Amino acid sequence: MIEMLEYPFVQRAIIAGILVGFLGSWYGVFIVQRKMSFLGTGLAHAAFGGVALGLLLETEPLYVAVPFTVIVSLAITRLKEKTKLESDTSIGILFAVSAALGIIFISLKQNYTADAFTYLFGSILAVMPVDLFLTALVTLLTIAFSFKYWGRWAYASFDRDLSQTDMKTIRADDYILSTLIALTIVVSVKLVGIVLIAAFIVIPAASARLVTNRFIRMTVIAVVFGITSAIAGLWLSFELDLPGGAVIVLLQAVIFIVAAIVGKPSELE
Repeated sequence: MIEMLEYPFVQRAIIAGILVGFLGSWYGVFIVQRKMSFLGTGLAHAAFGGVALGLLLETEPLYVAVPFTVIVSLAITRLKEKTKLESDTSIGILFAVSAALGIIFISLKQNYTADAFTYLFGSILAVMPVDLFLTALVTLLTIAFSFKYWGRWAYASFDRDLSQTDMKTIRADDYILSTLIALTIVVSVKLVGIVLIAAFIVIPAASARLVTNRFIRMTVIAVVFGITSAIAGLWLSFELDLPGGAVIVLLQAVIFIVAAIVGKPSELE
């Protein structure tokens, strides 16, 4: 392991794994508690549409994927707020539209296979300094916003009806949370891949829910699971010469199975 750390691309991968492990698990607890696990899949496919457009325009894909995914995330929140549609219905519609646009953009681009494969399935070698910069920026934004909003997000996650006594504040909080989740998914695609990012976000939080009934503990445990699995998964991927994102998710699945066996979950507090 120490010898591998001498390589710059390994250093970038480890740093990215720690940051993405933190971000995915931090927001995963809200996604799991609000029963919106499908949101990760929907926004991942929105990111695919943005990445495909970036490849078509021959620019840095993440620069296009960020606003593209944020717009889709805000649209999901808006549809839920203004219509009688459930969240999964809105997500499913925008999921399909984004994926269709991505396919069209990719089909218009020649010699796209390698780049598209990198974003679809993740690649440790593809993590570049610009990816670390964007991921670190989203991490700083997460920490900054969490000082003010974490308690309110948690309250709305527990008792939506009661929290809606101040509807204007709750709506604003939802838009902020949706934006940050979208940013997290976009900056995670290089490491984990669009195909697996939803699992990367949901599994650590679901595992933590199985072993504690306190929301703050669930958050901390989920982050520990996310970061630990990211580091261990990257190490195993190097040793076994396997895709890093897939190995990370499989390790998280093992953690989930163990948590399901030993955990005794009760009503969350």
